[in-house]
Amino acid sequence: MADLLIIGSGGIGQAFAEQSAIRDPETRVLQTKRTQSGDEQIVLDLTDTHTFQSCIDQLKAVEFNPTRIIFSQGLLHTDTQRPEKSLREMDLDWMTQVMQVNALGPMAFMAQLMRLIPRQSELQIAFLSARVGSISDNQLGGWYGYRASKAALNMLIKTLSIELSRTHPKVQLLALHPGTTDTELSKPFQARVPEGKLFSSTFAACALMDVMEGARGGQSGQFLAWDGSSIPW
Repeated sequence: MADLLIIGSGGIGQAFAEQSAIRDPETRVLQTKRTQSGDEQIVLDLTDTHTFQSCIDQLKAVEFNPTRIIFSQGLLHTDTQRPEKSLREMDLDWMTQVMQVNALGPMAFMAQLMRLIPRQSELQIAFLSARVGSISDNQLGGWYGYRASKAALNMLIKTLSIELSRTHPKVQLLALHPGTTDTELSKPFQARVPEGKLFSSTFAACALMDVMEGARGGQSGQFLAWDGSSIPW
């Protein structure tokens, strides 16, 4: 049985699961959640490395056989914390938390997850990045922690793609920008989104699945938008 593993159960992550069931019902969907909410849930908290091994053990127990892995988690704000508009608003603890969720946690988990992946596996691994993580595209400034975390994620993806080209030559890594999507992550910032540019989770998931299909078998380490266009680093 082929598996799709989705890291994260938010709006886009859930839409990925739903669309996979429609498009490819033969594929088993495995989805992680940050906290236990049922006996069969796969728990993974990217800010808590103690959950990494238990997640790996659960995947082993269900004979994990992935053809695609999608990291769909993300942190931009909380009820009490908003993205920094200026340098004077920078808070080291908050920036560290954003970096952990958006960049360091996913790659630290990948270090353990790759031990389950045979060297000749044909596998696509996608990470939800963001256009604001593009250094050359940054024209507005602000959002220090989020921008830095997505730029860091992009560099980690690119670096890992080079390593895996030697050890796992049929594994493809992609950084994907879903566009501004109507989820909890973007909700406080939707007022300024141009008409027609706020996507539903279903639209974003469908568009990105089309992009992944179109990119399959191609160059690893690409940074692609929801419409398939390349984004400059």
